[in-house]
Amino acid sequence: MTGQQLSYAAAAGSALLLIAALGFQAAGYAPCELCILQRWPHVAAVVIAGLIWLTGRTRALAVLGLIAAATATGLAVYHVGVELAWWAGPSHCSGGVGDLARLTTQDLMTRLQAAPVVRCDEIAWSFLGISMAGWNALLSAGLAGLWVIAARKGN
Repeated sequence: MTGQQLSYAAAAGSALLLIAALGFQAAGYAPCELCILQRWPHVAAVVIAGLIWLTGRTRALAVLGLIAAATATGLAVYHVGVELAWWAGPSHCSGGVGDLARLTTQDLMTRLQAAPVVRCDEIAWSFLGISMAGWNALLSAGLAGLWVIAARKGN
């Protein structure tokens, strides 16, 4: 396969991950804030493949695709760590509401009502003991590998 074809394959993988995420969302699995954040690098990868198609410049753009896939991998690994309580996640999506001692009752009620319903530190779905974030990490790492090969074979 050429570098261009590998770039398209990697972008297709990102597109499939996005479609799967939207499918889970349509099936009732509301995404948390970290889930949504993990989607953006995949969107970038699809756009980068579009730029490769338009310009024919594979090598430099494939490096950007690699950065996008590596970012998706890093965000997914971070999310897995939050889910498994290896480290704390963002307080606004891991159940925290800030310093309670300094809040008035009205401020506390306002924050609780505005707090997101979907928590980042709870696993909503898993397959073979791996959460959606875990699958995203594994698959995104594989896509990063495709981008590396595409960059090496690029023009």
